[in-house]
Amino acid sequence: MLVNVVNKLLSLGVIASQIFIVAVFLWFLFFRKTQNVITEFMSNHGLRLAFAVALLSMSGSLFYSQIAGFAPCDLCWFQRFFMYPLVFLLGFGLIKPAGFSENQSIAPRDVKIINSGLILSAIGGLISLYHNYMYYYNGGLNVFCQLSGIQVSCVKRYVFEFGYITIPMMALTAFVLIIIFLLFKKYKNNI
Repeated sequence: MLVNVVNKLLSLGVIASQIFIVAVFLWFLFFRKTQNVITEFMSNHGLRLAFAVALLSMSGSLFYSQIAGFAPCDLCWFQRFFMYPLVFLLGFGLIKPAGFSENQSIAPRDVKIINSGLILSAIGGLISLYHNYMYYYNGGLNVFCQLSGIQVSCVKRYVFEFGYITIPMMALTAFVLIIIFLLFKKYKNNI
């Protein structure tokens, strides 16, 4: 029962996030030179939003493995290797260093944190993209699914909501969202 509720809630969040991603893509194509309240909000709070997505993603993966009892496959572990550090990295970025003035838009160390977050998210996103390819097309090289000797199939469906939302789709959506939020922070603050 609890697993079904969590599946529905996370899946609805994924759908809302994907609509947001499409809206950002369309905005980038047609309106990127315009300033509005949304772009200002995203640039001011991009780091917080990216942290929130990473924290929710880590919590969701821990829920699925520790409470629901879904054994993660090797590709899931690789994605976790890139998602979990984001929680700590971006969380550290939210702590303002000593001597940081409220007039400053961004601390110098935030540049390194944002760039590192983008790299982790891009690599994790590529792994998620590959995992989704395997999931939906049941193809690709299964080399990664045999690395640790864990006998969990990389294409086993624990979650399948709304006809397409799976755990790898949730991960891919989360990585893309984190990238978008960090890019807004990076480019809006010219870093």
